[in-house]
Amino acid sequence: VVTEFLFSIFPHLHEGGLLFFVPLLIVYVFIITGNLVIVIVVQLDTALRTPMYFFISVLSFLEIWYTTTTIPKMLSNLVSEQKTISLAGCLMQMYFFHSLGITEGCVLTAMAIDRYIAICHPLRYPTIMTPRLCIQLTAGSCLCGFLLVLPEIAWMATLPFCGSNQIHQIFCDFTPVLSLACTDTSLVVIVDAIHAVEILASFLVIALSYIRIIVVILAMPSAEGRHKAFSTCAAHLAVFLLFFGSVAVMYLRFSATYSVFWDTTIAATFVILAPFLNPIIYSLRNKDMKDAIGRLLRSQKKADRAGR
Repeated sequence: VVTEFLFSIFPHLHEGGLLFFVPLLIVYVFIITGNLVIVIVVQLDTALRTPMYFFISVLSFLEIWYTTTTIPKMLSNLVSEQKTISLAGCLMQMYFFHSLGITEGCVLTAMAIDRYIAICHPLRYPTIMTPRLCIQLTAGSCLCGFLLVLPEIAWMATLPFCGSNQIHQIFCDFTPVLSLACTDTSLVVIVDAIHAVEILASFLVIALSYIRIIVVILAMPSAEGRHKAFSTCAAHLAVFLLFFGSVAVMYLRFSATYSVFWDTTIAATFVILAPFLNPIIYSLRNKDMKDAIGRLLRSQKKADRAGR
């Protein structure tokens, strides 16, 4: 009976594990620092007290925990001889990784709805997108994310695992783990269908919102107005395409199979690359955020001088 799994895909330290460890550690520190800065700046700067930046701060907060469910274990696997994880640890990693991922998808959907109302119904925007509604949408996203995955994890916890214990992936995921079960796992079709519905529902809401937004923007008479409207949506659209694109390729495959190399590459895209680019898109490429960071740094310098 298998009680722990082995991540067979990670190289040993003498095989070049350290070459991957250092860049991954730098990326992880950047992800945590960048998203933490966004959360703090949005909370402290009154100019960013808008629904759009509220959702951006929520997304950044989720990204911190989303990456923490997988990257620290990857770092450990790169430098440790014991590249294993217990069955309970594997199930916990899957639960929190997918729960946080689904929650992020729901928050991105809420952000698309926010942009739709702001651009297509600007006069009604302040009365519709109230702070209370923003909190309700965030709470609903969390409930959706953390409840939807629970039945799948509970079912997997009852499965017996025997024979091979090697996971050919960089983290615990449904398909690699289910392939190691020594019993009938035909119910995985239901799991795939649930994932497909979750992904497609969010994708359709966001896609339809942005189709309508683009139509309204193109109808604007002012070139300056069009540019401003496009700029407020570009960051969210880039994150949406990166996140949902890689997730769709990974989880809407159904019976299609990829090589270990492509499986790993696709997984790394939404586990490492997307969270790495999000702080860049939302802060370094965002004028309001850059201005807010500048104001915060200047006020801190003034406070330091006054303290001396």
